[in-house]
Amino acid sequence: MADTTLHDMPAERPGDMAPETRAPSLIYGLDDKPAPGPATLAAVQHILAAIVGIVTPTLVVGGALGLGSEIPYLIAMAMFVSGVATFIQCNRIGPVGSGLLSLQGTSFAFVGAVLAAGFAVKARGGSNEDILAMIFGLCLVGCLVEIILSQFIDRLTKIITPTVTGIVITVIGLSLIRVGFTDFAGGAGAGENLGLVSNLLLGLVVVAVILALNFTKNPMIRISAIMIGLVVGFVIAAILGKVNWGAMAGTPIFALPIPFKYGFDFDLALFLPIAFIYLVTAIETSGDLTANSVISGQPVSGPVYMKRIKGGILGDGVNSGLAAIFNTFPNTTFSQNNGVIQMTGVASRHVGIYIAGILVILGFFPIIGALFRLLPPSVLGGATLVLFGTIAVAGIRIIASEPIDRRKVYIMAISFGLALGVTLVPAATQHLPTFVQQVVATPITLAGLSAIILSLALPEGRD
Repeated sequence: MADTTLHDMPAERPGDMAPETRAPSLIYGLDDKPAPGPATLAAVQHILAAIVGIVTPTLVVGGALGLGSEIPYLIAMAMFVSGVATFIQCNRIGPVGSGLLSLQGTSFAFVGAVLAAGFAVKARGGSNEDILAMIFGLCLVGCLVEIILSQFIDRLTKIITPTVTGIVITVIGLSLIRVGFTDFAGGAGAGENLGLVSNLLLGLVVVAVILALNFTKNPMIRISAIMIGLVVGFVIAAILGKVNWGAMAGTPIFALPIPFKYGFDFDLALFLPIAFIYLVTAIETSGDLTANSVISGQPVSGPVYMKRIKGGILGDGVNSGLAAIFNTFPNTTFSQNNGVIQMTGVASRHVGIYIAGILVILGFFPIIGALFRLLPPSVLGGATLVLFGTIAVAGIRIIASEPIDRRKVYIMAISFGLALGVTLVPAATQHLPTFVQQVVATPITLAGLSAIILSLALPEGRD
């Protein structure tokens, strides 16, 4: 998640253009062209930092919805689209893209809303194809929200405040913890084996490895902590006989991306939560791109800066549309790759071509996605528990970026109360009209709507 938001940015002034300054630690600036060797090395480091984030949302959604044999293909498409999206974002095609070294990948923010839509279709007796047709249809229409917002992002500060953004991101993290902890204990399909001591210990080992590596002095190890934790957990699980090697059976080695492979479907009530996440993602992306500009020695005010922000958010929307067309979940900029730029000293957007090429090639091989499917739920749950927890913490940090007065206390109290209330007592909304029920029963949407309404209704004043 982003560490900064639009509200941390300097205001744009007519004619204000901060000169480009190369950060002292940079070896290659934004428009430098590294030789193939250094460029490939930098690209591999970016992919190592991002690969878990690219594939994990698909693993979580696929596992929770029981998508089974579809998962390897969905993971392959996640890598393929991430490659195409990264190329667009780094190279700026027309007005689309930031022109910065910004890696695109599958967004965790949409997991909760996507699962809610998937479970709704499943409850109606829908097949895997029906579930995916609905999810990708909702996401394709939803991308228009971010595409339109990209052109007005500088005018949304009165509605989407740090308090509103922080509340929504915190609720996203908290709402996903249930999914992560279910895997941690053995997975939704574990039955009587849910909560076995061996499952819990395996998940704890992954958490412990991630925690230990995050406090080492080596920055590359810190960036790769989650991936290393998964590898260690997988090795231990294999020794304990918890790896289902049969999951690889029948997986094709090679496959071509097929537009709308699962069809297209749409439901307005299921659409609203996803549309709201696109709104939050636009704000989040602005923070990621601002941090990227700072690290890359680029201006953070003036027309050049605002053009990059609008182009980057527009790129997010367009790339999420491509993701829906090519059967994967919405994309966003990855903030962890800003750390890779800082660590390697390589801010050249031309490295994005190498990153894109590697990811696109990986996307043609579903067998690679099947390898991720071998991860036992407890191993994956150990990693996602940390990831989802950090999303909630990121939201708290955004809230705490401004003084918390009495007005904000009540906005937070009511928004969190309603969101956690419908999560803990889902039957509380059962007598509402179906359309209203589907909207307010989603904690992310309910938290966001209540925070916006209260922010507009409660007058600002002195404590």
